[in-house]
Amino acid sequence: MNSNPQSITTRTGDQGKTRLFSGEEVSKKSPRTDAYGDLDELVSILGVARSLSENDEVSSAVLVLQRQLFLAGAEMATSGKSTGLLKGRIGQGHIEDIDKRLESLESRIRMPGGFIIPGGTPSAANLDLSRSVVRRVERRAVGLKEDGKLDNDALLIWLNRLSDYLWLLARLEEGGRTICKDAE
Repeated sequence: MNSNPQSITTRTGDQGKTRLFSGEEVSKKSPRTDAYGDLDELVSILGVARSLSENDEVSSAVLVLQRQLFLAGAEMATSGKSTGLLKGRIGQGHIEDIDKRLESLESRIRMPGGFIIPGGTPSAANLDLSRSVVRRVERRAVGLKEDGKLDNDALLIWLNRLSDYLWLLARLEEGGRTICKDAE
């Protein structure tokens, strides 16, 4: 037993179990913990991208996303019957906001002609990695939805838009240093 109440080590997970935000004990291998674990990975990779960013607009946008992803993570870590415990959820306003951000970037970024090879800059490479991780998070969220463990369609829509938005942020971060597969 850990006698330090300030310790990060709770020892409650030593047997492969964890508690959801809503209090239920589940296996660390449950589809729900897979989903919010992947989302935690996404937030961390975005932190690397933000720390390496050479563009204040990209850095600010990523910080907004990181904060919004905490809402999504809390929801994935909460059973359906306990969503009233949440301080907020991804909703229609988040979708409208990301749609506006997508439109703004699409109007300013010249679309590359071909498949992108990640790595134009360190930050852009991490944004591209984030894009691929958000696709995995989205697949996990769809699985939760199909299993009746997630009831927020807005979250699924927002995650779908998020991968496109991260792709555009990576192109903005590269600032014309985008490398395409066919450009040799």
